[in-house]
Amino acid sequence: MDIILAKIGIDGVNSNLATVIRTIVVLIMAWGMVFLVGAQSDISETSSRSWIFLILSGLATGASWLCYYRALQLTDASKVVPIDKLSVVITLILAFVFLHEEFTAKSAIGAVLITIGTLVMFYEISSFMRAFFFVCS
Repeated sequence: MDIILAKIGIDGVNSNLATVIRTIVVLIMAWGMVFLVGAQSDISETSSRSWIFLILSGLATGASWLCYYRALQLTDASKVVPIDKLSVVITLILAFVFLHEEFTAKSAIGAVLITIGTLVMFYEISSFMRAFFFVCS
């Protein structure tokens, strides 16, 4: 749902400014939840390691959002979303390599299906089918 709202909202707005507006809303909501559950005192107990990785995560998220909104401004939402969802596949691979999480047959099948789905959505069906039949023959 957020992609539809973003695509409508970004019309005539600089993509970087749109990202800032979205980020402010997320920031307000996140701090609201922190105060709602009473977790504000936990900030002083957060380790240096956690701070470093949360900051790096924030930088990665910021870069991702800037690229995402720019892509939305340049092309159809139906082309941006499938590429964005490839992050699921990348996350599965990185979690296996760096976090030593289990990579099951179900994970592999899901990753392959997401990748195929992305290719189908991104490329014209006729081009995809030609490539598919070429590979399968």
